[in-house]
Amino acid sequence: MWKIGIAAFFVQLSLNSVWSIIFFGLQNPGWALVDIVLLWLAIVWTIAVFYKISKLAAYLLVPYLLWVSFASYLNYSIWMLN
Repeated sequence: MWKIGIAAFFVQLSLNSVWSIIFFGLQNPGWALVDIVLLWLAIVWTIAVFYKISKLAAYLLVPYLLWVSFASYLNYSIWMLN
C-alpha cells in the first residue's frame, strides 16, 4: 500500500510542478486550469491512500488541498478575464 502512496504523492508533485510552467512560463491559464483540476484530484487520491497508511499524514495534506482549491479559483478567474 505504501508504494501506491508514494506513487500518488509523486503524481501530485509532478502536476504541481507542471502547473507553474504552464501558467507562468507558457502563460496559458486555460491549460493550467486543466492541470490544476487534475492536481486537485491527485491530492484527493493521495489523501485517500495516505489515510489508509497514516491518518496524520492524510490530515496534514488537507491545508494543501484547501490552498489548491483557492488557487484553482484564482486560475479560473484569470482565465475568464483573459
